Amino acid sequence: MEQDARALAQAVAADEARRAARWQLRFRLGWGLLIALLAGFMVISLNVELDFIARATPFIIEGIWLTLIVSAASIVLATFLAAVGALGRLSSNAIVNALASFYVSFFRGTPLLLQLLVWYLALPQVGIILDPIFCAIGALGMNYGAYMTEIFRAGIQAVPLGQREAAAALGMSSRTAFLRIVAPQAFRIIVPAIGNDFVAMLKDSALASTVALQEIVWRARNVGQKEFKTLQTFMIAAMIYWALTIIFSTFQNRIEKRLAAGDRNKETKG
Repeated sequence: MEQDARALAQAVAADEARRAARWQLRFRLGWGLLIALLAGFMVISLNVELDFIARATPFIIEGIWLTLIVSAASIVLATFLAAVGALGRLSSNAIVNALASFYVSFFRGTPLLLQLLVWYLALPQVGIILDPIFCAIGALGMNYGAYMTEIFRAGIQAVPLGQREAAAALGMSSRTAFLRIVAPQAFRIIVPAIGNDFVAMLKDSALASTVALQEIVWRARNVGQKEFKTLQTFMIAAMIYWALTIIFSTFQNRIEKRLAAGDRNKETKG
């Protein structure tokens, strides 16, 4: 009986593996077909000139590094502001809570492009002149920090209150309990959201082209306008952003799986 049950289980597992393999094959064929159709449409409809593409693509690709630098610095600033803002939103001090609430409301309630233009065009009127890269980092960081504040607050509140009460019963101060008990658990909840916001920030960094930052879109627009081929150069830029999004989304998914695996191991041991 045991051998029959084992053989049946193996047969079921093999059948599921075959189904999964067939699904993956159809999925990849679907992607391949769509990409081929898109490439064919671009070649036929856009009158693509390969020599121009060969000249323009390296110039546009050089903007990737500036895009990544701006996005990375902005997400660091946004994370810091979100952590401070979340603690302010959870504070029992009315003034601190009001300041954090005002920050979240104002920067979530005004367009990112407007905030960027204020950094670049309005601040010089009061004597504050910043390089475009710092304008982009400041605007993106403060805008995303406002949105991430609510994510951080929700992550902190998701940690069961009973764990804080248990820490207090053991004699831990509120600060020690937060650093040792609450923060590590909240961080695991928040990490996926930070990854999502970084991927979104990669694309929103294109707005920095409006303040003369020579990132991907700025380069695509300028090289395209010189030869009246902006549609082709913008398609190149779109492909670059798409590739970056796929790469960082894949990296983020691996982090999420690793964190989820760690949680399952803890539950098993528990």
